[in-house]
Amino acid sequence: MTSVAVATRYPAPPVLRSATIAAKIGLFLLLGLALLVPGFGNLDGKGLVPRAVGYPVAALAIPYIWFTWWRQRASFPWTADFLITFACFSDVFGNFLNLYDSVESFDNLMHLVNTGLLTAAVILLTMHRSSTLGAVVERSLAFGVSAALVWEIAEYFAFLRWSPERLGAYADTLSDMSLGAVGSVLAGVVVHRMWSRGRLTDVAPQLELAHQQRTGRSAA
Repeated sequence: MTSVAVATRYPAPPVLRSATIAAKIGLFLLLGLALLVPGFGNLDGKGLVPRAVGYPVAALAIPYIWFTWWRQRASFPWTADFLITFACFSDVFGNFLNLYDSVESFDNLMHLVNTGLLTAAVILLTMHRSSTLGAVVERSLAFGVSAALVWEIAEYFAFLRWSPERLGAYADTLSDMSLGAVGSVLAGVVVHRMWSRGRLTDVAPQLELAHQQRTGRSAA
């Protein structure tokens, strides 16, 4: 193992590890109970089965990719994994507390925040901390708007086309996608701001070697 490879190994804060594991356990527990107990979690008629399939896949994607391809050259990206897992967990937990039906603006908040969380995770996993603000915002918009569109299409086919809510779906879709775009840009700006302050430097260590090789060739 080279000195650069050694330098790309970072210790994960115990609090972050614990929070990520707790969010995964909570996600699987709530989804399992919702599948086993009719009416549990307030997810009936809200795409329970697609959520029960898609969210675990999303929550396990980074662990699988890391174990399969990254573990020999990078430490585990706990921050990005937490952001993705928490986005899934917060949606299920919000339904469990019935916040979507009891709080008028909760759905809008989730579109803003969760699209931002997912965008931040993608930026941290795919971009080096030396990236410019313009490049970060560009990728944030590209991913955030695409993710918002995919979510709206999935939501429609999962349950909305049979729901009375479909009558107002056009305006709601435009609102949700706009909030997702705003959330993605805000997430990109926050990540870049933290990079400029020397934070989050350990999130995508697998990019460090390639960056140092590029800068080394440029200097030569």
